[in-house]
Amino acid sequence: MKLFISSDIEGTCGVCDWAETELSKPAYHSPFADQMTREVSAAATAALESGVVEDVLIKDAHDDARNIRPSDLPRQTRLIRGWQGGPCGMMSCVQECDAAAMTGYHSAAFTSGNPLAHTMNTKNQFVQINGRLASEFLINTYFAAYYKIPVIFLSGDEALCESAKQLIPEIETAPVMRGSGGATISVHPQTAVQMIHDGMAAALRKDPKKCLITLPKHFDVQIQFKDYERARRGGFYPGARQTNAKTITFSHDDFYEIARFLYFTL
Repeated sequence: MKLFISSDIEGTCGVCDWAETELSKPAYHSPFADQMTREVSAAATAALESGVVEDVLIKDAHDDARNIRPSDLPRQTRLIRGWQGGPCGMMSCVQECDAAAMTGYHSAAFTSGNPLAHTMNTKNQFVQINGRLASEFLINTYFAAYYKIPVIFLSGDEALCESAKQLIPEIETAPVMRGSGGATISVHPQTAVQMIHDGMAAALRKDPKKCLITLPKHFDVQIQFKDYERARRGGFYPGARQTNAKTITFSHDDFYEIARFLYFTL
């Protein structure tokens, strides 16, 4: 099996402030980027120890995608740094693998599961797909399912892990933190690493096909922006419709077209 891991930071153990997620800020460098690396490394290590996985492809999927320290990953891994561009986004090259996992993920915009809850960026109030608030986990799981790839493991905040179980009952999760107002309550960083290692190991003892979701036959997307100018701009996307000063909608049967719409409008 070839395993793909998409790694973010806002659901990483201990993170609670935007300054801890931005490369240009002093607070980012210690210990939070280190913890992001340790967590994805734990997932990759467990995968390679399983005897099931022969190759791990990791996508650094946060901000400028230059967060993970390559030298601290298992030697058998490959790492995608930077952005290739296009609708694949945080799931670049997932179609080359047999199963997918996500570490450091966070709750959706317009929810309270994480003080840094957002969807793709902080410029929208919310993104809805078929009436459901869409997290990056949901969008990226749909993208994986488009290529018939199951998502078998997730680590991040507790609320996101709970919603992931609703979408994929067989998925293994490691809730390493939970939001509480403007704060986060996290397990010890070493405990988080162990939880992720053990969760990935458990995921690979199951049949991954049980984690492959069936995509909806039709998608209705609604994006409400914080700034009316972004809504006006997005309303010019072919097939999109601006429904009020800050909201646009788009519908399609093909999820790749939805991903393309999100890439150009968010």
